[in-house]
Amino acid sequence: MPAVVRWDPYRDVTALRDEMNRLYSRTVGDARGPSSWTPAMDVFDHEDAIVLKVELPGLAPEDIHIEVDDNVLTLKGERRFSEDVDEGRYYRLERAYGEFQRSLTLPQTAKTDEITAHADDGVLEVRVPKAQEVKPRRIAVGQPGE
Repeated sequence: MPAVVRWDPYRDVTALRDEMNRLYSRTVGDARGPSSWTPAMDVFDHEDAIVLKVELPGLAPEDIHIEVDDNVLTLKGERRFSEDVDEGRYYRLERAYGEFQRSLTLPQTAKTDEITAHADDGVLEVRVPKAQEVKPRRIAVGQPGE
């Protein structure tokens, strides 16, 4: 049985915008500079929290900065290019290096003072708890007079 997914009228528009930004950055260049990159990010809406999973392989926790300002969650960091080749030359450099920044507007009901984050196997997981009133609740249907 397929899973039921909450319909979001802006999901496709947002995905298209993000893909157009990536395409533009690859072909023309990024406005933030040539040494910036955008890590892949998934956002899940769970019953009790919004969960972000961001691919950040090779970054130490001290290289990742997370801020919340006016309900906007911002992830910043930098992947430094540190490998020196004394002999020979590079044949291919495909991994992205430099600074990155991703921002996400949180709903007003997010508990921004209870956000937690941890990294495991190159994936950063940020958990934003939801306020109790936004959780769905079941309402029993009774008979008249009950």
